[in-house]
Amino acid sequence: TCPQCHRSASLDQRGLRGFQRNRLLEAIVQRYQQGRAAAAAKCQLCDRSPPEPAAVLCEQCEVLYCSACQLRCHPARGPFAKHRLAPPPAHPGAPGGGGDGKGAGGGRKLPTCAEHDMENYSMYCVSCRSPVCYQCLEEGKHSKHDVKALGAMWKQHKAQLSQALNGVSDKAKEAKEFLVQLKNLLQQIQENGLDYEACLVAQCDALVDALTRQKAKLLTKVTKEREHKLKVVWDQINHCTLKLRQSTGLMEYCLEVIKENDPSGFLQISDALIKRVQVSQEQWVKGALEPKVSAEFDLTLDSEPLLQSIHQLDFIQMKSPVSVPPVPLLQLEKCCTRNNSVTLAWRMPPLSHNPVEGYILELDDGDGGQFREVYVGKETLCTIDGLHFNSTYNARVKAFNSSGVGPYSKTVILQTSDVAWFTFDPSSAHRDIVLSNDNQTATCNSYDDRVVLGTAAFSKGVHYWELHVDRYDNHPDPAFGIARINVVKDMMLGKDDKAWAMYVDNNRSWFMHCNSHTNRTEGGVSKGATVGVLLDLNKHNLTFYINGQQQGPPAFENIEGVFMPALSLNRNVQVNLLQSCPTY
Repeated sequence: TCPQCHRSASLDQRGLRGFQRNRLLEAIVQRYQQGRAAAAAKCQLCDRSPPEPAAVLCEQCEVLYCSACQLRCHPARGPFAKHRLAPPPAHPGAPGGGGDGKGAGGGRKLPTCAEHDMENYSMYCVSCRSPVCYQCLEEGKHSKHDVKALGAMWKQHKAQLSQALNGVSDKAKEAKEFLVQLKNLLQQIQENGLDYEACLVAQCDALVDALTRQKAKLLTKVTKEREHKLKVVWDQINHCTLKLRQSTGLMEYCLEVIKENDPSGFLQISDALIKRVQVSQEQWVKGALEPKVSAEFDLTLDSEPLLQSIHQLDFIQMKSPVSVPPVPLLQLEKCCTRNNSVTLAWRMPPLSHNPVEGYILELDDGDGGQFREVYVGKETLCTIDGLHFNSTYNARVKAFNSSGVGPYSKTVILQTSDVAWFTFDPSSAHRDIVLSNDNQTATCNSYDDRVVLGTAAFSKGVHYWELHVDRYDNHPDPAFGIARINVVKDMMLGKDDKAWAMYVDNNRSWFMHCNSHTNRTEGGVSKGATVGVLLDLNKHNLTFYINGQQQGPPAFENIEGVFMPALSLNRNVQVNLLQSCPTY
């Protein structure tokens, strides 16, 4: 009976020699012995101590020489010219090597069938879990068994073992990191324990002599607490180190097994080895790589009782009073701007124990004015849209909890883009709108007019953009202009009070706002036409162009607020957005 797996096996007349030999393990041991033996071969004529490693062996002299001694004592001339020089022997015995007939460059003899000495293993019986030869199959011993090609099963089991090793390797890596964490925890416990001791001594020394005996008791409690934590951590380190050593040894053995090219020998042990690897992986249960104790000492000394209560003085297990949160740290590498949007990111400093319930992000007006709150919440990443182009904003953040509001962070300065790059916005477009060309080309599935907006919002400065008419069939009336974010999107642009537009056919154009048509102007559009939109928020007006020609006076006056480029069209029109010009 096997003492490890407790399985019983029947022996035939050969006794223990009837068991199959673990040829893979023999090959691994032999390879390492040869490597050590080659490294141990030393020059036999060196005056140095220790002698230099041997470089050659003279087969006639039967002497090992290093490179220097060979040139000095065994030159390649005269009677030595016919001597044959060979590499150092694989075994450190007699200079001739004394091996088993397998040189360093010789190949390993293919294993033969245990029952048919003249036949090599060529198939694998899945039912018996052993390699077999063709003669075994012809004799009918495995006629009803599942028999597969030896090479295919070898590759399959190798792949299974490699896959199982990946899991153990990951756990071993986690274990190494965990050991580093535990050692750091030891140092933190030592430092925190010393800090608590120093604080305790300072408090007790300030008291009257009546506290002396009680001080000793309290110091003992702190020491016991520290020793308890240290013992728990050391126990975890020893336990984890043992598991890691076992896993590492198993990994190294498995890797050596995988290097072997003996399919039959590999398949003899692959099933058991795969199970051992899986069991090794399962021993890293959830929570095994987490410290059982913390580095903190939750001990607070109450030093304000009356003198008659000194002898009852003891530690009270309670957390420190909750204080306001510390200063948040802005993560400058994650803070950025895009068009007229800014993104800010922050985090709390490490080793901060005060709870945080939320954050308050403040931004000025882009012109050095007062700060205002733009975000209140628990997230540590925030994007603010709809800011002014070509403006410099100052931002700061603070944290708060039930005890109050903490101090502000350092101020970060962010510059919005001086050029507005935008495309059509698929998220806010009507569902009948069809966008392509990276959202720069728009058309429609419906014969009714539908609205699509741009991705940029303008609130000050001068902005100009152009749209190219790629397709124009059956004289439709596309409309070009600006709109607020809540414009109605299932009718022509300009029919409600949220849009200002110019709609145009093949002969003339009109301005429209609140369904009021004004300023009819000759000159329409066709395929290939270019429509320009000039939004001047410094003068608060809007001007339109067709093929470079201004369509009447500025279309609308006294325009104020936040506006987005807008377009309405039906299925007879396709429009391509040409990128906008700089913002002034």
